[in-house]
Amino acid sequence: MFLALDQVGLRYPNSHGRRAAVDAVTLALGRGQIGVLIGPSGCGKTSLLRSIAGLERLQAGRIRIDGETLADAGSGLHLPPEARRIGMVFQDYALFPHLSIAQNIGFGLQGLPRQQREQRVREMLELVGLAHAAKRAPHQLSGGQQQRVALARALAPAPRLMLLDEPFSSLDVDLREHLSQELRAILHASGTTALFVTHDQAEAFAIGDVVGVMHQGRLEQWDEAYTVYHRPATRFVADFIGHGVFTPARIVAGPDGPLVRTAVGELTDAGECPLPTAYPDGACEVLLRADDIVHDDLAPVKAQIERKIFRGAEFLYTLRLASGERLMAHVPSHHDHQLGEWIGIRAHVDHVVTFGIPAGVAAD
Repeated sequence: MFLALDQVGLRYPNSHGRRAAVDAVTLALGRGQIGVLIGPSGCGKTSLLRSIAGLERLQAGRIRIDGETLADAGSGLHLPPEARRIGMVFQDYALFPHLSIAQNIGFGLQGLPRQQREQRVREMLELVGLAHAAKRAPHQLSGGQQQRVALARALAPAPRLMLLDEPFSSLDVDLREHLSQELRAILHASGTTALFVTHDQAEAFAIGDVVGVMHQGRLEQWDEAYTVYHRPATRFVADFIGHGVFTPARIVAGPDGPLVRTAVGELTDAGECPLPTAYPDGACEVLLRADDIVHDDLAPVKAQIERKIFRGAEFLYTLRLASGERLMAHVPSHHDHQLGEWIGIRAHVDHVVTFGIPAGVAAD
């Protein structure tokens, strides 16, 4: 693999000694791939990025790029940031206000002959779609254009790895979605391997070839976005990604394989679930996401609408069954039911995901 982290650890001092900001993180990223780290604030995403860049010294583990060891806590090796050939883009564009766009992009190319430097700047301007703005000042560009300039400046020296720390967080939602698609296209067009940090799940799925979910310094899962969503490796990942709830269930043996019995009916696509013997008496909890619950007036199971959030094309309903369990459902917005109204629902689950019942919660 092009980028390889092996049991990387990083600790910061606090009032109780030293806390683990990054704890035994292992991941790999192929050449030209885009990896995305996502997780709650303070989970270690940025600390991990800083350790790869060389801005933090490892207390454990090893970091390699293209077979070269950049840091090894065991031997004490720590290559300085300027020797790592890594580009970085931050939330703060940090463009030089007194320089033109072309001069900003060429700032890190001072060691090249003038003609070669100018050619590289032109290539970067074309790549990010700003050839028309070469002579403008940064303040004459929109926020999205300034972010593209920052990306072009970081790409200009041809880094072997690009690190991006929430570069779109100060932009409005529509612009972020547009730039996410642009960024992915630009990075793939340049063949750049990149690791991107964000707190926005939609952004992570739009950009990443591989997505990692971090929690309390640990990497809970590192996989394709589809797998992270549909096959969460841990309860935290299942809870953090998407909208859903854990509801009581029981795995039983069926004629064609395991069945999962829930308050909304039997789930039959349970071939990848643990066997009933994996849980005491088969009792477990099943993850039901909002897109697993279908509004169906003819369904025998009824649920009461407790909350609803309008999202344009759909509502996000929070529902309560007569038995007391709560579910969530995405419902097309032309089905505008009132709070307190009972509607029919059924489960349509293509990927059944179960977990053990947490300690202290009684099984039904």
